Amino acid sequence: MALDQTTEAFLKGLAEQEGPAFHELPPEKCRELFTGLCVSLQGDVVSMDSVANQTIDGPNGDIPIRIYHPKKTQEKLPLIVLFHGGGWVIGDLESHDNMCRYIAKASEAILVAVDYRLAPENKFPSGVDDCIAATDWVCKHGADLGGDTGKVVVTGDSAGGNMAAVVAQQLKGKIALQVLIYPVTDLTGTDYASRGKFGGGEYLLSMADMEYFGGHYSNNPEELAGPKASPITQADLSGLAPALTITAGYDPLVDEGKAYADKLKEAGVKSEYKCFEGTIHGFTLFPAALTSAQEGLDLIADYIKREL
Repeated sequence: MALDQTTEAFLKGLAEQEGPAFHELPPEKCRELFTGLCVSLQGDVVSMDSVANQTIDGPNGDIPIRIYHPKKTQEKLPLIVLFHGGGWVIGDLESHDNMCRYIAKASEAILVAVDYRLAPENKFPSGVDDCIAATDWVCKHGADLGGDTGKVVVTGDSAGGNMAAVVAQQLKGKIALQVLIYPVTDLTGTDYASRGKFGGGEYLLSMADMEYFGGHYSNNPEELAGPKASPITQADLSGLAPALTITAGYDPLVDEGKAYADKLKEAGVKSEYKCFEGTIHGFTLFPAALTSAQEGLDLIADYIKREL
């Protein structure tokens, strides 16, 4: 399938700007560029009943979180814990703010966004330990937020999808659903065809970018070969929460996302899979530019409402 028209126009516009690639920038500048791009293309800001920032205790200090309440109600709502993408190096609460708002509103759930520690200042497993701790906190304290702790969903995009898959494994039995959005699932060095086919830099994310992110995430690639960084290597996936895995057809990560969805299904997990064939990695962040973004966000919200 060819690129859809809005994705083609988006990529053309980026190419015409002749800006640097992610891997050509120091982390601080890369963070600024990425968040600016996301905010500029996030679309109309979705209204919430309330949005509140707070901190919770983590394994190595406080973890900032942002809590989105979609509506006033006496009923206990599902709880979504979201981990932002950005290669474990970039991204923050602001880059994903409107994505959080949309998912919370459309799924009628309370959403907790986690501002986990970033590399290279905090190497693996700092960030994922924050995500595990924050989700465990939601499971224990979600009722105080107005949520149903029997309906906890973990989700995230890209590196955040990686962390959501890891958290679903680490907190098996506490998680009701997992929604993995173009996730990184394999940091072992496995050769997936899509990495070579789409990783040259023409489609926003390149394999050079992935090497840059991975190099900042850990000084020792071997420590990323286990399930806490490469969830596809987990030997036993049985009994995990039902999953929706979303990929993009022109993403170097599409093959490993599909492979993980298939492995979940083979283990007896209720595993649904959807590839948005005509678009690129990161597409759900850009609803002002990409028609696939709205379609993807609608699919996520509809899945959560249907399953819970």
